[in-house]
Amino acid sequence: MNDNWLKKNTFHFSEFKNLQLLVEAKQRKKLSISLCLPTLNEEKTIAKEIIIMKSELMSRYPLLDEIVVIDSGSTDRTMEIAKSFGADVYEARQILPHLKPYKGKGENLWKALYITKGDIIVYIDADIKNIHHRFAYALIGPLLLNDKIKYAKAFYDRPISIGKNRMRPTGGGRVTELVIRPLFSLHFPELTQIIQPLSGEYAGYRDIFEKIPFPIGYGVETAMILDIYNKWGLDVIAQVDLERRVHRNQDTQALGRMSFAILKTFINRIKALGIIDYKEEVYSEMIQYKLVKEEYTTEIYKLDGFERPPIIEIPEYREKFISFPKTGNLER
Repeated sequence: MNDNWLKKNTFHFSEFKNLQLLVEAKQRKKLSISLCLPTLNEEKTIAKEIIIMKSELMSRYPLLDEIVVIDSGSTDRTMEIAKSFGADVYEARQILPHLKPYKGKGENLWKALYITKGDIIVYIDADIKNIHHRFAYALIGPLLLNDKIKYAKAFYDRPISIGKNRMRPTGGGRVTELVIRPLFSLHFPELTQIIQPLSGEYAGYRDIFEKIPFPIGYGVETAMILDIYNKWGLDVIAQVDLERRVHRNQDTQALGRMSFAILKTFINRIKALGIIDYKEEVYSEMIQYKLVKEEYTTEIYKLDGFERPPIIEIPEYREKFISFPKTGNLER
């Protein structure tokens, strides 16, 4: 495997800390930039994320043009708090309401394309405890300063909680190392150069995102990388070291359900590409077991597996954005 991509398309966030340079590049290219925060019950962290991004990247340096929250139906005060701090807040099911609604992160990201206005869209998870404006500007930097790069993805150390107020310096990203990296190694070894393919922070040009499908759930990051790679090649992708990300950790069963969704997405992609031929359809239910009063009970996780089509195929989107692309023809 040739590791040239790793050397030339991997950056450190400090390379983009000159925010005035980024603002000048944005203005010279006449681009607008949207930040999207997909949420579900994030009342503990959403305010700080909005405050930092708004103060540093809108008021101090006019890099972001809007902050948009797309919510999956929070039952806490996430939406109320986000509105109070000046974000544009939408509930996903109310966007393009004639379409059957689904719940999931991928659904939020896809519908954000219809709501946001930017030529560049930055997606950042809303549960980051050590939020810093580098989570946005460092992903925007490669897009503004390198004409070949159309999609930038974050990687970082991920501490893991081992008890109340106790953290191990690393240990997060277990699904990456146990599931997606082995799969990439088997079928797409060049993609193993992407340090954290499942990271939830990335930015890209609208005319990339609008041309790829979005699985509604956990498989969205895997599908995004495979589809961008297959359509435009590895050289349009960059990755940026943000050093450290702290967030809530999920238990093993939750990680199992996440892995199941990612595996199903991956299998669907390699089948569609003709890389492998499954003689039978794979199942869409994951069977897990839970110990209750010294007896094991069955828990069934049903995966819908639905994918939103490239949003450019939606008539309402084409009507709204038909004259939008400003970055040239990306078709190969």
